[in-house]
Amino acid sequence: MEHTITSKANPRFKELLALLRPAGAARTHTLLLGEKLIETWRSAPYAERLVPVSLLVMEGMDAPDWLLDHSLPVQGLSEKLMADLGGSPSPPPCALLLRLDPEPVGPLKNRVIVPWGIQDPGNLGAIFRSAAAFGFEEALLGPGCADPFSPKALRGSMGAAFLLAVRRVQTLELGPGNWFALDGGAGAIPLGDAKIAEPLRILVGNEGHGWQHESLPAAVQRVAIPTTGVESLNAAVAAGIACYEVQRRMAG
Repeated sequence: MEHTITSKANPRFKELLALLRPAGAARTHTLLLGEKLIETWRSAPYAERLVPVSLLVMEGMDAPDWLLDHSLPVQGLSEKLMADLGGSPSPPPCALLLRLDPEPVGPLKNRVIVPWGIQDPGNLGAIFRSAAAFGFEEALLGPGCADPFSPKALRGSMGAAFLLAVRRVQTLELGPGNWFALDGGAGAIPLGDAKIAEPLRILVGNEGHGWQHESLPAAVQRVAIPTTGVESLNAAVAAGIACYEVQRRMAG
């Protein structure tokens, strides 16, 4: 292991911060904080999109043997600097720096979740996890979404961003498939009455205003989840119910 970095002024630490600073589509690197998240990444379906670059180990701590076996460069960091990177007063003993390969191109996969303007990383992560749990293979991110590959988002969602193929778009251009938007407003039909069939794309609108300020193509069917006693559901909860309903019908 290289000598332990203790100062924010250290050129190597500055270089690390520079790699992690860009967000969204400009992001080229991310950080997996802690052994549990690194283990999740290692066994995830789209782990190959994140290429290991170096291992960061907190001063006085030992890196897991299985990580050291990868012959990655190992850099020591003081507890304060590791806490700064992780955004937490209780930093993990180790972290893995990864490079993001380019986003996938070509036709969309068979089941796609489409978050649109989901601003909260926790909500986005929960949507990803529900989609992956119920047979969805890809996430198509619209404008205004949180960055799913930020270190904080990955930690909060336990690596949901590498459970699905992820690509970003700025406009909604409908390709082949059956497109549905979760929407409790006028003109929406109950989810139970929707004719769900693959290839399938389910759109999830912004946490606050849903689709009120968005113009959806006529081919997108608006579907609602009936509720009693509350006006609407949290976007991530609604997405989870819709993904479960898809899996239930496809398996039936």
